Amino acid sequence: MRATFQGSIVALVTPFRGGKVDEAKLRELVEWHVASGTDGIVPCGTTGESPTLSHDEHKRVVELVIESARGRVAVIAGTGSTSEAIDLTAHAKKAGATGALVVNPYYNKPTQEGLYQHFRAVADAVDIPILVYNIAGRTAVNVETETLARIVRDCPNVVGVKEASGSLDQMTQVILACGPDFSVLSGDDNITLPLMSVGGRGVISVIANLMPRETAEMTHAALAGDWKQARELHLKLFPLSRAVFIETNPIPVKEALAMMGKLAEPEFRLPMCRMAEANRPRLRAVLASLGLVKG
Repeated sequence: MRATFQGSIVALVTPFRGGKVDEAKLRELVEWHVASGTDGIVPCGTTGESPTLSHDEHKRVVELVIESARGRVAVIAGTGSTSEAIDLTAHAKKAGATGALVVNPYYNKPTQEGLYQHFRAVADAVDIPILVYNIAGRTAVNVETETLARIVRDCPNVVGVKEASGSLDQMTQVILACGPDFSVLSGDDNITLPLMSVGGRGVISVIANLMPRETAEMTHAALAGDWKQARELHLKLFPLSRAVFIETNPIPVKEALAMMGKLAEPEFRLPMCRMAEANRPRLRAVLASLGLVKG
């Protein structure tokens, strides 16, 4: 199985209203991304505040996004950590997801052998294209290149990785070790273009929540070898890719969506909370410079 994921894949926020998932707003956001040329949608990832969703809510969000997308874009459902991951990945397949994004097991701090066994268990249990989500900053463990290459060799349905190590060196090693059919996707918007210049296939993006068309255009230009246009768009988007991390993701991106009128309120679930008052003008200034809000 070799499903290629590439281009701009948005790590979609989960809108809340009155403490519950705002299903109508979720559908609206999916429509906006389809209309804007986004290549794929990841519901229930880090940006979707998956740790605060109950299993029933998690499954409902995935189902809603798949239903709303209606096959027009890929839907790669975020799933959790080992027994949870198997259950949620099986649900994603049953619901009609294109693939699953499976994160490093967090808190446990497994060895490299433990990481291998985790991803092997999920891949063996559910026959769906799987993206490994390597994010040591949130999970305290890094999937080393040798481990990832072993997973890919032994699990034909592991077709790519969302690389959020922040290391272009490691990402280049992965490209060399896993081959040209393996999709290496950036997990950090600010290095999407550098990664694509050495063979990466795109991004699972936070800023695509705010500028979906431009993010898609940048990745498409890079895939087509139009590096001049890709570079221009990268430089345009770069201040935004920094601004959405002035506080922990997804706090700034939800605040920005509310400033843009895409969300009624930037509602969160604890331990996520509203942005510090002092940071809001900084965020608004970047949005205004891009014409997303009035200055």
